[in-house]
Amino acid sequence: MSREVDVVITYLELPDSGTGFRPASRELPSGIELRLERPPEAGPVAGEMYRRVGGEYYWLDRIAWTDDQWRQVVDQPGVELWTARTAGEIAGYYELHSDAGVVEIKYFGLAPSFTGQGLGGPLLTAAVRRALAIGAVKVTLNTCTLDHPAALANYLARGFSPVRTRQERRILPT
Repeated sequence: MSREVDVVITYLELPDSGTGFRPASRELPSGIELRLERPPEAGPVAGEMYRRVGGEYYWLDRIAWTDDQWRQVVDQPGVELWTARTAGEIAGYYELHSDAGVVEIKYFGLAPSFTGQGLGGPLLTAAVRRALAIGAVKVTLNTCTLDHPAALANYLARGFSPVRTRQERRILPT
């Protein structure tokens, strides 16, 4: 069984080498460690987090990917996969894709058990700081009306500006 829904996709950017960047008012808690995931483990971690974070938000385009398919993407030059870990558990992650001074935050999110704890702003701050540290002239990302209800507000609060929107009809499983 499925249903059709209208989805609005918002494309955002933080231009000018981050001059408009507004970091979250607090850092990640001391018990959370950021870790750059390295090959060959990065591929399976990317797949696991895509399914965990995106599961309730209908992230479906890569849901059936194998570990090898994930490895082919995240093990490329210019791609970094970062996790936020606490007590051996992954609280959230972000995946950066860098090309000619533009860094896209391709995936970003918190595991369901960590949402609502005020971690989204600090984790996005860490992602943007990393993007700027690797030479971003512009940082981009997108979100849609199926994502977490606080996602767009978090991006706007960090200084991202919408540059365009697009509407599409999607078929979602029920």
